[in-house]
Amino acid sequence: MNDVTRVTYLSGAYQVTGFLARSDLGKARGKLPGLVYCRGGIGRVGMVRTEWMQAFASRGLVVMAPAYRGNEGGEGRDEFGGGDVEDTSAAVRYLREMPEVDPERVSVMGFSRGAVNAFQTAIEEPGVHRLVLWGGVSDLAATYDERMDLRKMLRRVIGGTPSRRPESYQKRSAAYRAAELPCPILIVHGTADVQVDVTHAYRMMEALERAEKSYEAHLYDGIGHHPPEPIWSAVVDRWIEWLLET
Repeated sequence: MNDVTRVTYLSGAYQVTGFLARSDLGKARGKLPGLVYCRGGIGRVGMVRTEWMQAFASRGLVVMAPAYRGNEGGEGRDEFGGGDVEDTSAAVRYLREMPEVDPERVSVMGFSRGAVNAFQTAIEEPGVHRLVLWGGVSDLAATYDERMDLRKMLRRVIGGTPSRRPESYQKRSAAYRAAELPCPILIVHGTADVQVDVTHAYRMMEALERAEKSYEAHLYDGIGHHPPEPIWSAVVDRWIEWLLET
C-alpha cells in the first residue's frame, strides 16, 4: 500500500495544505513521472480522495493533491480557479524538486471542478507534460446555468453572475482558452454524467478543434460522474497508460 502523507507548502503568500503519495516502484524503476491531482468541489464537498491517490501511485506515479487554500487548515480562500490556481502550480514545482520524480514528466489531472485549476496550470506553469480533464467543467457559465444548487456559491467566490462578470467566468473556462494550451490533452467523460454534463466534453473538443490542437477523448457510454468498480479502475488504467506513453 502506498502511504499518503499531509504536506504544507508555500503558494504565493500563503501556507497551504496538500497530500502526497509516493510510489513503491521508485527504487526499481528510477525516476518516476509525477501527477498533480486537482480535486473537485469546494470546501468539504469533493475533498481530496486519498484512496484515489493510492491507486494512482500504485500504477507508477508520484502523486500530489492540493487541498486548495482555505481548506484542511491552509491559509487564504478558495476562489474556484482564481488565486488558488497558484496552489496547483506550486504543487507542480514541489513534485519537480523531489529526487524520485522526473521533472520533465509532471502532468496535471483535473477531476470535475479540478479541471478549472488543472487547465490554467497547464497554461501558466511552463513545461507541464500532459493534461487530463476527467468529468471536467469546461464552461463555468454553463455550469451556472445547469446547476441551480451551485449558483449562490459561484456568485460568492467569483463576485457575481456570468452576465455581470463574464471575464471572470471565461478566465476559468477551458473551452474559451483552448488555443493557449501547450501540452497534449486527454478528455475523459461519462455520457450519463449528471453533475458535469457531457456537453462540457463536447464543447471542449470543439474548442480544441477550432484551435487546431490535437487531443484524445475517452468517452464512456452510460457512465456517470463517479464510475463504479470495476469500471473506475479500467478508466484510470486507460488514462494513466496515456500519461505514460512518452
